[in-house]
This record gives sequence, C-alpha cells and structure tokens, in this order.
Amino acid sequence: MNRRIRTALGVALTATLVTTAAPAPAAAHDRRPSVIALPDGFAPEGVATAGRYAWFGSRATGEIYRADLITGAGKQVSPATGTPSLGLKVDARGRLFVAGGTAGDARVIDTRTGAVLASYRFAEAPTFVNDVTLTRDAAWFTDSNRPVLYRLPLGRGGTLPPADGFTTLPLTGDFQQTGTGVNLNGIAPTPDGRALIVVQSNTGTLFRVDLATGVTTAVEVPGATFLNGDGLLLLGRTLYVVQNFLNQVAVVDLNRSGTAGVARGVITDPGFDVPTTVAAALGRLYLPNGRFTTPPTPTTPYTVVAVDAR
Repeated sequence: MNRRIRTALGVALTATLVTTAAPAPAAAHDRRPSVIALPDGFAPEGVATAGRYAWFGSRATGEIYRADLITGAGKQVSPATGTPSLGLKVDARGRLFVAGGTAGDARVIDTRTGAVLASYRFAEAPTFVNDVTLTRDAAWFTDSNRPVLYRLPLGRGGTLPPADGFTTLPLTGDFQQTGTGVNLNGIAPTPDGRALIVVQSNTGTLFRVDLATGVTTAVEVPGATFLNGDGLLLLGRTLYVVQNFLNQVAVVDLNRSGTAGVARGVITDPGFDVPTTVAAALGRLYLPNGRFTTPPTPTTPYTVVAVDAR
C-alpha cells in the first residue's frame, strides 16, 4: 500500500472515530432481531448475557426472564419475588447475581433451574442496591443511597459465602454522596482488573475505586460528563456508559489502570426509550428500555434494543 493510500485510510478511520450512529442494517442472512419484546408490564432494569441468551430482571416484581437472542423467544426462569431485580451479572458457572434495589439485598440464581442458590441482606432502608460486577474472587454491588460497596467473596472453585459472609467497603477520597438522587449506580472492573470503576448518576462523574482501601479518585475524561450514568460495560479497554434519560451510550477509551480516558463519542438509536443497562453478545450491545417517563401499567409494553458495539 503506497503512502498516499495509507494516509487517506488513516484520515478516514480517524474521522469515523467520534460518531453518533444507529446500528447498521443486519445482513440478509442474519436472523438476530434488533428489537426483542419483553412481557407486558415487565419494567426491565438489568441485563446479563452468555452465549445466545440474555437474562433480564424486573424492577416491578423481581421476576427473571430469559430471551434467546437469535429467535427473540423467551420465558420466565425465576418467579416474582415482590422486590426489585436490578443489576445482573452471570458467571462461567451459570449463576446469575442479582442486585435487589430497595430490598437492600442480593441473591444468586441458577440460570438452568431458576433455583435461588443463596441470598444476602446487605442493609436496611434507606438503601438501593443497584448494580453488580464480577471480579476473579468476588461479586461487588453498589448502593445508590449509601457511599459503600458490598463485597461477596468467592471461595475456591467459586464457592458462595454464607448469608453473613459479605463485607461492606466504605468509599473515601474524591467520591462524595450528594443530595437525595441516585448517586452510585453502574460498576465495572478497570482494564487491568486491579480496581473498579463506578459512575455517580447525579453528578455525571466516573470514579476509580481501590479494592483494598475504598479510596476513590475521579477518572479524568477531558470534556466529557456522564450525567444520568446508569449501567457500565467494559470490553477490553472500552467503557460503555449508559446515560438513561439522555437515550445514549457514551463510549470511552480507558488507560489500563482506569485512571483516565478519552471520550470517543456516543451511540444512539431511534428505539431507545430510557435504556438502563447494557450487556454484550454476538457482536452486539443489548439494552433494555426502562421507559422511566412512561407510567407503568400491567399492559405497558417493554423492549430490548440491539446496537452494534463500537
């Protein structure tokens, strides 16, 4: 390739880095639906994926619903609990970790049988256990009403702890609990796996959390703010930040330690209706529409939108 062609190609690639775009149309042979219907009245919040399947939690009833991302078909895998099911993560052992919102709890569900394998009560009201991420040796949960993280240690072979086997990590440093709105929300590991990234929804700030001390430092992303930040997803060194009421997903390239990043643009889609969280599967990002601006009823329709990962 001669120098002129190489230069033109480099300019073209750079010009497409920062974009606001809807997903490209699927190829004719691609059977994956771009929109998946959830049960009426479901009121989704969390999403987790493994292979061709995605699991969704209902903030209204606590039900867990599984959808086939190839066919769009789905079924209930865990019944309503009467308390919310918010952030979700699934591990390699087929266990679904569920954040329990205002119940102040978490539970772990067998994705094959729907059986509850373990449950944990982290806190009493006021509490809002909002999201969860998995590291090599623990599950970590945020609480939007408290400046803490909850840690479920995973033993040898991924053994779950007893009901009282969790710890609470107070956050210090740059993070400050602010007002009565949603504070801590989404959570993800740093690219090097040595710390965590959290988003504070009501200030639009990302923070890096030291796992040993709880000391937080603001992540430097020049020119960017993440107001209404909800679910987080890390793929390699790319962090996706769902900004629910803004109907967009911010894309950030992080350094390995997660101390700084570069904003690469946003992803939007006409089908977004207050998306809440995000998970990746089959080369796409899947986002459930929380529809927070629509009064929930038993017949309110809810959907999941698939967009290309960028």
